[in-house]
Amino acid sequence: MSAAAEVLSTVAPRPRCSDLPSCPVCADSMVAAEASAYVSDHVISYLWTCDNCGYGFVTKHAVKQRIVRN
Repeated sequence: MSAAAEVLSTVAPRPRCSDLPSCPVCADSMVAAEASAYVSDHVISYLWTCDNCGYGFVTKHAVKQRIVRN
């Protein structure tokens, strides 16, 4: 007999800035970028490599500036 458990979080999840990409060749879902680099002060590029088919591609993400108030 198998058992299933449901765990409910008491903390609201943080909203994602963007959805994680899927491979454009085989449609496998991507979990983590292989590498990242700052392109400029407000742009980060990510290198993705598909574990399923080996296809690699780069995405860029614009970072919003936070205003710190005292």
